[in-house]
Amino acid sequence: MTDQPVPPPKPPEPPTPPTPARVAVPRPAPPPGVTAVSGGQSEPWGRVDDNGAVFVRTPGGSEPEVKVGEWLAGDPADGIRFYERKYATLSVEIELLEHRVGETGMAPDEAMAAIGKLRENVDEPHCIGDLQSLRARLDALVGAVDQQRANRKAEREQARVKAREAREALVVEAERLAESTQWKSTGERFKALVEEWRLAPHADRGYEQELWKRLSHARSAFEKRRRAWFAQRDQQRSDAVGVKEKIVKEAEALASSKDWAPTSTAFRGLMQRWKAAGPATREAEQELWTRFKAAQDTFFSARSEVYDERDAEQKKNLEAKQKLADEAEKLVPVKDLEAARSSLRSIQDRWADIGHVPRDQKAAVERRLQQVEQALRKADDARWKQTNPEGRARAQATIDQLTSSIAKLEAEREKAVAAGRTSDIEKADAALEARRQWLVQAESALQEFS
Repeated sequence: MTDQPVPPPKPPEPPTPPTPARVAVPRPAPPPGVTAVSGGQSEPWGRVDDNGAVFVRTPGGSEPEVKVGEWLAGDPADGIRFYERKYATLSVEIELLEHRVGETGMAPDEAMAAIGKLRENVDEPHCIGDLQSLRARLDALVGAVDQQRANRKAEREQARVKAREAREALVVEAERLAESTQWKSTGERFKALVEEWRLAPHADRGYEQELWKRLSHARSAFEKRRRAWFAQRDQQRSDAVGVKEKIVKEAEALASSKDWAPTSTAFRGLMQRWKAAGPATREAEQELWTRFKAAQDTFFSARSEVYDERDAEQKKNLEAKQKLADEAEKLVPVKDLEAARSSLRSIQDRWADIGHVPRDQKAAVERRLQQVEQALRKADDARWKQTNPEGRARAQATIDQLTSSIAKLEAEREKAVAAGRTSDIEKADAALEARRQWLVQAESALQEFS
């Protein structure tokens, strides 16, 4: 006797499994009821014959029913319930797989292996129930797994595209930075780019290798340019040492000079040459600058002492000239021209003996004396104009000429009036008016010589 389990007196009903969220297979309605076979037991999805053989019905299958086991002990109805519980257990396993596929993201290969095992249990059944619905649910699971595979493939492709874009962006930035002259910041950025490359998601191996070659080439090109620049800078600084040593020697030779103006100009030229030479090596720069600055300070300190003494003397000169300017300004307005001339000459002689004043005060104090000199010249010009015999004679001759012309025009006007020549009268009136005005001006000029 084979496959003859002994069921418990009252087997518990299987729990109702949770309905999967994504995969739902409809349950087909059971076939019409079957008439009981004599000595056996029949249900919608299976039966137990008189010999204890247990069959499951397979509507739509190649055979109307398939033997799934035997039930030789006990009530045939208990045997059907026993094999129905096996069906329920198989249905729960499928529902659990539906949940794992739909909710937990089960790996497609693992899911297909589980589907294959469950399909074997459905295709070679040992249970009673709607096997066609289980097959439909397993087919739906296959479709869901295929869709997940397609989705994962699309996600992987999208991830590859994003990975390529991310790495391409790093390469593009590296190639742009390859021409940079910001040596420190760009060098630090290249280090960061390499670290970002290491942490970036991987793209296709071959394409990633090509991108890495480009990034490495850009970094190598930058490093080569940076090394060349620093080598050139070191050479320039080495050359600057010789130039600045020569400048320092010239400065030390000028340090004791007393030719203040030319030497000051020479030191300014040396400073321009120092700046144009550029920085020297770090070891030599400070030592050379200390020597150059010491030579400068020696010269300009000596010059400052001399200039301070000169400034003090010029300040005294300014005070003296300001007193002379005060004295000169008292001569204006001019009352006695000859006395004023004599006093101004004395002031001018003393002014010339005083010497230099501060440059910023020179124009102001000299302007005061010049204004007094100008006032005396105006007074002298006015007196000469009054006593000039030639001017008086010219003024008198103009008056005599205008007087004669007026008399002649008056005579001509009288003749025109007697003859009734209106136009001649008008011409004579206009001429007389002009000459009479000129006569007034000439007489006024003659009065200035009185």
